[in-house]
Amino acid sequence: MTTCIIAEKPSVARDIARIVGATSKQDGYMEGCGYVVTWAMGHLIALAMPEAYGFSAYKAEDLPIRPNPFQLVVRQVRKDKEYISDPAALKQLKVIRSCFDKTDRIIVATDAGREGELIFRYIYSYLNCHKLYDRLWISSLTDKAIREGLSNLKPGSSYDNLYYSAKARSEADWLVGINASRALSIARKGGYSLGRVQTPTLAMVCRRYIEYRDFSSVPYWKLSVLTEKEGLSLKAIGSEDYESEALAQTALALLRSQSRLKVESVARKVTHTSPPLLYDLTTLQKDANRRHGFSADKTLSIAQSLYEKKITTYPRTGSRYISEDVFEEVPTLLRKIRETLLTPLNRHSVDNTKVTDHHAIIPTGETPLGLSADETTIYQMVVNRFVEAFSPDSEEERMQVRFTDGTNTFTWKACRQISLGWKAVQKGKEAEADKKEDDDEQFLSSLPNLAEGEILPLVNAEITEHKTKPKPLYTEATLLSAMENAGKEVKEDDKRKAMAECGIGTPATRANIIETLILRDYIRRDKKAIIPTEKGLAVYEIVKDKKISNAEMTGAWELALAAIEVGKMPSDKFAQGINSYVGTICEELLSLSSEQKSYPVYRCPKCGQQSVGIYAKVAKCRHETCGFHVFREVCGIHLSEDNIRDLISSGRTPILKGLTSKAGKNFNARLALKDDYTTTFEFEQNKKRK
Repeated sequence: MTTCIIAEKPSVARDIARIVGATSKQDGYMEGCGYVVTWAMGHLIALAMPEAYGFSAYKAEDLPIRPNPFQLVVRQVRKDKEYISDPAALKQLKVIRSCFDKTDRIIVATDAGREGELIFRYIYSYLNCHKLYDRLWISSLTDKAIREGLSNLKPGSSYDNLYYSAKARSEADWLVGINASRALSIARKGGYSLGRVQTPTLAMVCRRYIEYRDFSSVPYWKLSVLTEKEGLSLKAIGSEDYESEALAQTALALLRSQSRLKVESVARKVTHTSPPLLYDLTTLQKDANRRHGFSADKTLSIAQSLYEKKITTYPRTGSRYISEDVFEEVPTLLRKIRETLLTPLNRHSVDNTKVTDHHAIIPTGETPLGLSADETTIYQMVVNRFVEAFSPDSEEERMQVRFTDGTNTFTWKACRQISLGWKAVQKGKEAEADKKEDDDEQFLSSLPNLAEGEILPLVNAEITEHKTKPKPLYTEATLLSAMENAGKEVKEDDKRKAMAECGIGTPATRANIIETLILRDYIRRDKKAIIPTEKGLAVYEIVKDKKISNAEMTGAWELALAAIEVGKMPSDKFAQGINSYVGTICEELLSLSSEQKSYPVYRCPKCGQQSVGIYAKVAKCRHETCGFHVFREVCGIHLSEDNIRDLISSGRTPILKGLTSKAGKNFNARLALKDDYTTTFEFEQNKKRK
């Protein structure tokens, strides 16, 4: 009896072939010892485009296009101005067909996840194969894992629900992407690309950018006091915010007339901090972005490479836990990576109920050889987190003291490290890096003895000026978090967990969504920030109130797809919902064609006529003899309609943030009209702190 094993990539196929003894190399496969081992080269088969169903032209009356059934075609590549079947894919499919035909059974060894399952099922369906197949389901590519997996094969039907979910997701993305893009392109007579997941993600980026850009910072003042105890200077911060400097000065004068402070309350407690959980893909991507500036896509590529080099486990996981049976292997793995930990090991990351298809990303214990600098960085992150996760809790003593002068209250916070525990792994660097910027907790080797009612000297008092701050622009790390929570800002852990289950995209797809938006010139990287382009903002302005941009709704679809995967929802019920949703989207977007953009007219500051129109790239007076105009692109930023209106009505804009000089330096300034009606920059004078 001959068995065909189909892997996702040639490198994985070669490892499996070596283990089963298929050492004879052929064109597109290996054979020997009763095995034929071939591979897929990623997605060889895809859903056919609308042209295959006779919808070449963009017509409103054709929408929504709902193929039933969907057709499968060989992967397409562009040649000149048309798409053709990829010759390499055609050649490999011919090899796979021949391998299937000459064997008695099939073992599916594509990646053990949603995409891997879909890759095989689409090939199987396209080739009209009906042979029984078993599934190799493993979390690492070490020889030991492959051998154990081959000894514990599962029937292919055990993964039917995973396939139904993958198929439903693939078809939903096609239905929403194709129909929404065509509907908007017809309505607005241009070329637009919308998607089930990419458009809500774009909307989140645009919303945050606009909020940041239009934020007006408001100054406020606080009092702080300096006192002493046991030779230690204690700086305590006042609880009240003053709206004006004058009010703060009055309070300061009153405070300085005092010579002492009374201890109003003292709170001391010993806290235990659990180590961070093991890495799933999204957390690894977020940390790699924050600490090393790696994009989510780069981190995924490196994690995949480390997996294929057999030194870390399967990367596309959404779990941060390991199961009990893997926990039994942890002492051995620690020895292999030359780490020793006190027993009993910390069980914070061990929970059978929180491991789904794959456990967290951990080292396999194999010796890393020939790694690039970036691979070493990610590998070391995985190893450090692995050691931290099974290390003891850290122990701290925290102290919070409230002082009063009889009128105002001041707070002083301090912390003493009792034992480093897991923080010793990176000498506390990680905890330091993750500390909030505005955290005013003081770290001390010993805490002073303070008692309620105790009187201390007032050594000094001062005013500090502060400004209200907007929510920061998204970085790739914070955007991944927002996608995880479907755009909701959730602080409570239990609510965050519930939202994470219905985030937008999946750990495996979020990096690709960000890269797709960048590729389509909808968003761009600006140093560490992710901001929309002018094109992205224009699309957002059109769809911001439409269902296509609703992140929570997209999150709800993800939850439904997860339900299909575990057999709790039939896929046809999901399909009905998506079909209805697509109909609504087409209706909403096609209705935009009747909404002609009306440009309001403003009074011209130069000629005095009601004749200034605001257009996409310029605001200008319609009287030819006047000649007043202002370009909307200024030093790298796009002036909003509100900015233009302020400029022509009051002679200056609010402060514009993020302007870029010719030398490439960032600055903030107002744009103001000069006497000759050209523009100039006005800079705020720096205010001195008291």
